[in-house]
Amino acid sequence: MSTVTATSAQGSARSGLRFDPIIIALASALLLIGLVMVTSASVTLAAKEGDPFFYLERQLIFSLVGIFLGAVVMRIPTVYWQKTSFILLIIALVMLAAVLIPHVGHSVNGSRRWLRLGSLNFQASEAARVLLLIYLCSYVVRREEELRTQLLGFIKPLGVLGFAALLLLVEPDFGSGVVLLTTGIGVMFLAGARLRNFLIICAVGVVGMALIAVSSAYRVKRLTAFMNPWADPFNTGFQLTQSLIAIGRGEWIGVGLGASVQKLFYLPEAHTDFVFAVLAEELGFAGILLVVLLVLGLVYRSLIIARNAAEAGLKFQSYLAAAFGIWFGLQAFINMGVNMGLLPTKGLTLPLLSYGRSSLLVTLGWIGLLLRVHHETETKGIATLRGAGR
Repeated sequence: MSTVTATSAQGSARSGLRFDPIIIALASALLLIGLVMVTSASVTLAAKEGDPFFYLERQLIFSLVGIFLGAVVMRIPTVYWQKTSFILLIIALVMLAAVLIPHVGHSVNGSRRWLRLGSLNFQASEAARVLLLIYLCSYVVRREEELRTQLLGFIKPLGVLGFAALLLLVEPDFGSGVVLLTTGIGVMFLAGARLRNFLIICAVGVVGMALIAVSSAYRVKRLTAFMNPWADPFNTGFQLTQSLIAIGRGEWIGVGLGASVQKLFYLPEAHTDFVFAVLAEELGFAGILLVVLLVLGLVYRSLIIARNAAEAGLKFQSYLAAAFGIWFGLQAFINMGVNMGLLPTKGLTLPLLSYGRSSLLVTLGWIGLLLRVHHETETKGIATLRGAGR
C-alpha cells in the first residue's frame, strides 16, 4: 500500500464508511458547473415552452436522485458485484437487445436507444456499459493467467464486448460502442494483456471501425461534414459550424454568463451534447481550462485509487476504479473533441455537465462505486496496520 494511503488509514480512528474528499469535491464542482451551464443553455428553449427553469428543475431532481443512488451503491460491498458479474452481463445484453424490439424500445430522432419507464425514457446503453465493464473486471481477475499468456484469453472477453458494441451500432449508437470497446481494451491492457496482442487487436479495431464508419450513408455524411463543415454550413455542417462560432466568440474570458448568442436557437442540442460550446462562449478559455482541469483531476484521482487498491491486493476493485477513470476521461475527451471539431459528431454527453437523466444517474452511481473501492482500500489498510501492531 502506498505511503499516502497507509498514513491516511493509520490516522483514521472512526469506523464506518470512509469517503474520499477529493473525489467528492471534484465531482461536486463539475456537477454544480453543469447545473449552471444547463440552465444558461436551455433557458431560452424552456421559456418558449412556458417554464424558463424546466431543464434546471429536472436536472436538479435527477442530480439528487443520482446522489442518493451513489450513496446506496457505496454501501454495497464490491464482492457482490464480483459474484454476480455473469448475471450483470446477461442483464446488460438483454437491455441492449430490448431497445431494438418494437413497442419495447423507444425511438428518438431516428435512434432506438431508450426503454420506456412510465413517463420517462431511460437510455439502456448508459447502464449496460457499466454492467459490461463490471463483468470484464471480474473476468480479468478470474482469468488473469490466461489473459497474460494466451491470445484466446484476450479474444474471448473482446468477443463479448464486440457483440455488445454490435448491438449498440444497430440502435445506432456508434459513439457508445467506441467508448465501450476502448475502455474494455484499456482495462485488459492494465490487467497484463500482451503488448503484441494488444497492438494487433487495436489495429484490427481501428480498421473495423473505419469500415463501419463508411458503411452507412449518414456516417459518411457526418465524416465529410466534420472534415470541412464550412463546405455546407447550413445543412450537414450546421451544428459544428455553430459550435465553432460559439467557442471562437468566447476568446479568453467569455462574453459573460447567460450572454451566449449561439444558444438562441442557432446551436442544436445546446444543453445536451453541445453544452461545452456554450460554456466556452460564456466563460471563455478560462472556463474551458477549469473544466478540463477538473476532469483530469477526477481521472487522475480514480487511477490513484486504482493503484492503491492494487497495492492492497484488491485486484477486482482496482480494475473497477481504473475502468471508471478510463471511461470518464475518454467520454469527456470525445465530447470536447466533437464540440471543437477535432472528432466527428457523436451523440455522447459530457459526464456530469450535459443535460441527460440516464447519463447523470449512471455517472453518479458509478462514482458511488468508486468511493466504495476507496473505502474498502482504506479499511484493509487499517486492518493491515492493526495486524502489524500486534
